[in-house]
Amino acid sequence: MAQEPRFALQQFIAALERHHEAVTMRRSDDDPAVLSAYEVLKNAFLDYEESLEAATGEWLPFEEADDGE
Repeated sequence: MAQEPRFALQQFIAALERHHEAVTMRRSDDDPAVLSAYEVLKNAFLDYEESLEAATGEWLPFEEADDGE
């Protein structure tokens, strides 16, 4: 069951802020804090998109980046 869209949006915004903080405080090219923040952000984006679609039938105007896997 999808989350309420407003809650999912708040989680997505918080994940964007954490990702920004991790990137600006990066200690190395493979900083685990940045990698973790990326995963949290990706999941928050997908959760928000799913909840938005379930509640309104609308999709976001962009897609998750293909990481080459």
